[in-house]
Amino acid sequence: MSASDGAQQHFRSLFGHFPTGVAVVTGVGERGPVGMTANAVCSLSLDPLLVLVCFDNDARTLPIVRDVGRFGLNMLRADQGTLSRVFASKLPEHEKFAGVPHHIEDGVPIIEGTLAWMTCDLEELHPGGDHTIGVGAVRAMMPGDAHGDPLVWYRGDYRGIV
Repeated sequence: MSASDGAQQHFRSLFGHFPTGVAVVTGVGERGPVGMTANAVCSLSLDPLLVLVCFDNDARTLPIVRDVGRFGLNMLRADQGTLSRVFASKLPEHEKFAGVPHHIEDGVPIIEGTLAWMTCDLEELHPGGDHTIGVGAVRAMMPGDAHGDPLVWYRGDYRGIV
């Protein structure tokens, strides 16, 4: 049974009061790099090091990550809202990466200038309604080459921490 449109809007509004960090999840398929914006991302475990990432079931990045079994997690800075919007768009993947400085680390694209990044092996996928919950085992992690505040999603818009 699905929730009514009114219940969905109310749910979204309530969770809009809970700020979340914003990241770009990346992978590499046969046609090159892919990526999507995600804000349903969190640390899951310290022993072993695990992260949780929620993929929209229609995200083009999901089948690539599922097939390759690895993904990158790029934590965005407060001034990277435009970059986040690009990776949240339906642009062709090669257009998303056009002009975005990145390198391949551990088999996945790492975006230059982010606050931090990590590479992960996909351990598990779980159904979660209109999303798929991915659990990743951290392989490598580093602070990014930039400093600043994180990009935060709050009440339907991007913000920095003031």
